[in-house]
Amino acid sequence: MSTHVEVKRVTTHTLLEMKARGEKISMLTAYDYTMGRIVDQAGMDVILVGDSASNVMAGHETTVPITLDQMIYHAASVIRAIKRSLVVVDLPFGAYQGDSKEALRSAIRIMKEAEAHSVKLEGGREIIESVNRILSAGIPVMGHLGLTPRVSISLERTP
Repeated sequence: MSTHVEVKRVTTHTLLEMKARGEKISMLTAYDYTMGRIVDQAGMDVILVGDSASNVMAGHETTVPITLDQMIYHAASVIRAIKRSLVVVDLPFGAYQGDSKEALRSAIRIMKEAEAHSVKLEGGREIIESVNRILSAGIPVMGHLGLTPRVSISLERTP
């Protein structure tokens, strides 16, 4: 005899309800099918497919080199593994800075090609136009407040 347990999918609405009730929201990062499956089965509410895949999966020193195509690949792998968690995908460096139309195109690609549930952008006032454009298309956006993980390098003249 098999037992069928219906798994309730976490949605953006679910997260808003949890926040209103003062419940903690759990979130971990995954970059591939196997880790996505493990994290989802562990009961995480949100899985982030982070641009840190550039460091963790590809061995780059920063997150800057990862491309939109690579983010879509990693996100699609995680999406195929999950049954419950809401999946948020980082828009990579260069996919939204300075051009809100490019930001929307990038977000649409992630939603269509990876079947993501939400996108994440990092920044402040300088990305408000991009966030508004993406939201107006009906795509949920998660913000990254505070310090960004990008490494700034200051080049100094050596004597």
